[in-house]
Amino acid sequence: MRLLYVCSLVLALAAGCSQAPKSGAPSQDTNQRQVKVQQIAPQKLEIKDSKAVAQRLEQLATSIPQVESAHCVVFGNTAVVGININKELDRAKVGTVKYSVAEALKKDPYGVNAIVTADMDLDQRLRNIRDNIQAGRPITGFAEQMADIMGRVMPQLPRDIRNPSNNQGPNNANPAGNPNP
Repeated sequence: MRLLYVCSLVLALAAGCSQAPKSGAPSQDTNQRQVKVQQIAPQKLEIKDSKAVAQRLEQLATSIPQVESAHCVVFGNTAVVGININKELDRAKVGTVKYSVAEALKKDPYGVNAIVTADMDLDQRLRNIRDNIQAGRPITGFAEQMADIMGRVMPQLPRDIRNPSNNQGPNNANPAGNPNP
C-alpha cells in the first residue's frame, strides 16, 4: 500500500511538471518580443581625407553669422573646430553663436560628433596645429601645442615650488631676496 502511494505521488508530480503553458502564460520564444529601432540621428562617417573634412567643417562654421574665421583639426575620426568671434560680443551672444555652429555641424555626417570651441587661445592653438600638420610635422606640432595647453590649464601652487639648494645668491638669499629657512 505504501509503495502504491509513493508511485502515484511520483507520477502526479511528473505529470504536473510536464504540462504545456496555457494560452494566458507568456511565451518562451524571445524572437517574437524583439523591438526594431531605426536610427534617426545622422551616422558619423569614417574620415578618410582629413584635410578635405577640415576644410568642409571650417566652411560650415564660417557660414554662420558673427563667425569671423574657423580652424579645424581632425585626429583620427574626431574633429575639433575653433571659431573666432568678435571680441566685443557678450558671453551670452558668444554662447548662442557657438550653439549655432554646433547645430550646423550636427547636420553634417562628418561634423555630427565634432567639438566646437569659441576660446580665442584654443582657436589660435588649433590654427598652429593645423599649420604644423600642413608643414609635415603633425606629431611634433600637436605635442608642442598640447604641452602649451596643459601648461595653461595646470595650476601653479606655491607649496609645490622647491628652492634648489645650489642656486643660492649672496648672503644665503634665494632669488626672491628672502633668506632660506
